[in-house]
Amino acid sequence: MDRDTLRRELVSAPVLPLLLRLAFPVVAVLVLQTLVGVAETFYVSFLGTAALAGVTLVFPVRMLMTMMSAGGIGGGVSSAVARAMGAGRTADADALALHALWLAVIFGALFTVGALVGGPLLYRTLGGEGQTLGAALTYSRFVFIGAFPIWIVNLLAAALRGAGSVRTPAIVTLAGAVVLVLLSPVLIFGIGPFPRFGIAGAGMAVTLFYLFAAIVLLLIMISGRAGLTLRWAPLRMRLFADILGVGLLSAAGTFQLNVTIVLVTGAVGLFGADALAGYGIASRLDYLLIPLQFGLGTAVVTLVGTATGAGDGARARRAAWTGALLALAVTEAIGLLVAAAPSLWLGLFSRDPAVLAAGALYLTRIGPMYGAIGLGMLLYFAGQGNGRVAAPFFAGTVRLGVAAGLGWLAVARFGAGLSTLFVIVAAAALLSGALTAVAVGLQLGPGAYAPSRVLDEPAGQAGPLTASQESAR
Repeated sequence: MDRDTLRRELVSAPVLPLLLRLAFPVVAVLVLQTLVGVAETFYVSFLGTAALAGVTLVFPVRMLMTMMSAGGIGGGVSSAVARAMGAGRTADADALALHALWLAVIFGALFTVGALVGGPLLYRTLGGEGQTLGAALTYSRFVFIGAFPIWIVNLLAAALRGAGSVRTPAIVTLAGAVVLVLLSPVLIFGIGPFPRFGIAGAGMAVTLFYLFAAIVLLLIMISGRAGLTLRWAPLRMRLFADILGVGLLSAAGTFQLNVTIVLVTGAVGLFGADALAGYGIASRLDYLLIPLQFGLGTAVVTLVGTATGAGDGARARRAAWTGALLALAVTEAIGLLVAAAPSLWLGLFSRDPAVLAAGALYLTRIGPMYGAIGLGMLLYFAGQGNGRVAAPFFAGTVRLGVAAGLGWLAVARFGAGLSTLFVIVAAAALLSGALTAVAVGLQLGPGAYAPSRVLDEPAGQAGPLTASQESAR
């Protein structure tokens, strides 16, 4: 689809069908990537417990990088490109792709150096020792050598999604995922002419997958066949600021969420191994909802961003609340189901009565709050599209303070039980969702937008917005 058609569709097509069409490829890719991760874990399990434990130690850091690049800084890229497209600033949209590429190099370097230098201390702190630590360091070394292509793929894909081009990054990622599933066992076990690399082979496969995807995306975007054209242009601080003004706070929010999870997990650990196992099994369902929320969320970023750029407040509100209410309905239905029948999920992983009891406590308390979590998450993405994420970040801070701070205090100081801890975590989720809804509702409310700028200029000819138009974001 050419750029003019993409732009017209983003600013005028019916919201719900367009939202679903933009979200579906992203959801499909994320589901497949989840399955690829399961397959990788399955292959590594044949190398023994130490190898599996080593990969487990690296996984949180790898996930943090993925979330920061795809949803944090990547959210800033999508938002900036979408607002430029909506305003008719197509030259800026192309330039933003180049700026995203530079940011991918910078952040990729930071994660590579951080993992190579700080990895040994981090993995020891997390409990790694002996063969487990050796496996973690080997796997980490080969994965984070590929931090550059990981960041390039995620930020360029974010730029394309911001322009409304979701099929291209989805097809590239799907093809690469198929190659990864086939390549991992070849490099791990040594099949045919390939030597056996063991745990290093698992890391090599990840790096080769992202290297392949990065090269393909770069070639496609240089050709201009995907809605954005990657070409050399002078670097401008205002374009970096347009990305990082949203992206840095979003990345901090991602880190904040991970800290919340770690601290709540530590509080649960005070009740023993059975409680920790039950909580781990039950909370795994939370992660399975992420592909749905992220897929819908990236579509909301694009639609709210283009409407914001065009000064169309009514369409921005409609896109934000359509996505948010859809997420609320689906996640709340799932939450109520598992709250009413926890064994439907828990029974897939354990038969231990103590483990099941702890898991059931979590699902019966947190499950009914899934709708609030889904609502808050989608409105966070709406804030990204609107170019303002301070309010969702504040709501996340409140959630961190209540769930982790108050939860720890209740358990460690006042001897509260596991049920009380989970009630506090549920209350934190509800409060965070409500705060996000109120704040984003106000910033997208009537009167928050300046009159729409003229959008009938030929594609690529629209000049930059004036300062007053930019402030309407």
